[in-house]
Parts: sequence; C-alpha cells; structure tokens
Amino acid sequence: MQAIVFLLDSVVSFFCVLFLLRFLMQAMRVSFAGQLGDIVVRLTNWGVKPLRRFIPGIAGLDWSSVFAALGLQLLLSGILIALAAPAGYDVASMALMLAWFALRALLRMTVYIFIGALILQAVISWINPYSPLALPANQLTRPLLAPFRRLIPPISGIDLSPLVLILLLQVVLMFL
Repeated sequence: MQAIVFLLDSVVSFFCVLFLLRFLMQAMRVSFAGQLGDIVVRLTNWGVKPLRRFIPGIAGLDWSSVFAALGLQLLLSGILIALAAPAGYDVASMALMLAWFALRALLRMTVYIFIGALILQAVISWINPYSPLALPANQLTRPLLAPFRRLIPPISGIDLSPLVLILLLQVVLMFL
C-alpha cells in the first residue's frame, strides 16, 4: 500500500509542480519560447485547455493552471485522508481538512519552485551562464530578488541576495 501511495503522490506532485510552474512563468513574464516553456506547456495542456472553457483568465493570468493543480491536489488529499481517517468522521471537518491539506501542499510547492529556481540560477551562473535554463530561471526569480538587491549590495562582486531570499523562503516553509 505504501508503494501505491508513494507513486500516486509522486505523479500528482510532478504534475502539480508543472501546473504551478506554468502559472508562475506567466505571472513573472517568463518566455515560453525555450525548452522549459515547451515542456511545461506540452505536459500541462491536457489539464489546462479543458478548464479554460469554464475558468477565465483574470488580470492577464491563466487561473486554469492553478485550478488544475488544486484539483489534482484535492484528489490526492482526499485519497490520503480517506485511507487514514477513522470511520465516523464529520463530513464538514473532512472537507475543511481536505481543502487545508491541498492548499498547504500547493503553497509549499510554490515555495520549493522558487527555492529550486534560485539554486538553479546560482549553479548555472558558475557553470554555464549561457545555458538554455539560465534565462527562464533569471526571469522567474528577478521579481522576488529585486527588493533584496536594492537593500543588499554585492560583496566583492558576489550577489548575496539569493542566499537571503532562500533563507526567508525556508522560514515561510516552517510556517506552512
């Protein structure tokens, strides 16, 4: 049973991260023209395109990506709660718990996406700054790093703002 739960969690988490990445890339104005954008769009179209009929884009953002991620996470949370919950649990409290688990998981995934992008950006800057992933990682993290870069000057040409932002994101994860 643990193996099935592990596989289900892995597959759902993979697609939830892709749906969230699609939303964040659009929100941060990351170009979808490169390899990363193409992969994200191709692997998420199956869930986003049908939802666009019912969920409009508001404020220039594709909210169907968020609802696709939320739907998958609600499904996973429902299965996990159904397997672990004792009989006779109140339906209202189960629904509230289900919504909280799903929302918390999506928020945590979003924070992990930003932490991963920051680490990727740092590693790529050392190894190959002209990598195809360098520009999307930079575009995704630039809006978050901008306030820190104004406050924290580079020391000997080294930008410490990503380190400070990663530490703050870790603090956010502690509260989630």
